[in-house]
Amino acid sequence: MVRSPSASTLPESPKRAELVETAWRLFYRDGYHAVGIDTVLAEAGVAKMTLYKHFPSKEDLIAEVLERRSRELRANLDRMVEGAGRSPTKRLLAIFDAFDALFHGADFNGCAFIKAVAEYPDPKSAPHRVAAAHKAALRARLTELAEELPARDAEALASSLVLLAEGAIVTAHVQGRKTAAREAAEAARILIAAAKRG
Repeated sequence: MVRSPSASTLPESPKRAELVETAWRLFYRDGYHAVGIDTVLAEAGVAKMTLYKHFPSKEDLIAEVLERRSRELRANLDRMVEGAGRSPTKRLLAIFDAFDALFHGADFNGCAFIKAVAEYPDPKSAPHRVAAAHKAALRARLTELAEELPARDAEALASSLVLLAEGAIVTAHVQGRKTAAREAAEAARILIAAAKRG
């Protein structure tokens, strides 16, 4: 599980859960810098004291929001992989099935992690670190799946598939092409077949 050094380790409480859920909704919809803490508190119906009890700063709250989202997305990918059966190729392609479902969701608004890095370009900032860790975890998972083929170079194949997935995310968001994941999956099939040869 990806954790930032500044994330709270206090047990979950209903108010904390509501705060994080509300922050996720607002940050994802409107942007991290555009949404002020007072707006989050008003929407969540919690006092400022509650916020600072759990999160020393806005960046810490954003980091927790991103960590929670990362856990959700990685758990969903694992479910898709297991649901794909035993075929190594289908298990690898499950990432595109997962993204296809996201792109067709009513609240799809791009990648929360790409947005976080754009708004927090300093690699030392908590949001940037969590976003980078999420992307690294995805690449590592795809490398594991590529090793099941087995691929001649699992890391190289995983890197290529990540590039396709990231391109699909941006295309779906910027151009509104909800079919981007399916299109990327077709290109991925060619890469996977080539990686298995020789």
